[in-house]
Amino acid sequence: MQRIKKGDEVVVISGRDKGKRGAVLRRVDDEHVVVEGVNRVKKHQRPNPMKNVTGGIVDKDMPIHVSNIALFNPATQKADRVGFKLLSDGRKVRVFRSNGEQVDA
Repeated sequence: MQRIKKGDEVVVISGRDKGKRGAVLRRVDDEHVVVEGVNRVKKHQRPNPMKNVTGGIVDKDMPIHVSNIALFNPATQKADRVGFKLLSDGRKVRVFRSNGEQVDA
């Protein structure tokens, strides 16, 4: 089971975007995710009339390593680590390490 999933609210804990919050847009691979508004770069894009794309300089979100982000805990309003817990019915769920609450409601 993954500690950080698509749609999770995360906080950047290191790097040039430290302190920024955003939602996970997609997982690139096991160790990289794309977060909304984080690790933004300017890309010089060439026009492509076949795909109806205009040229110019566009802002693009690039992948960030999962070690540089942490899940946002709405109860404490801070970044938090994630642990796992087995429920009595056999399901495995993600929990916040600080207060033990379930991540998925």
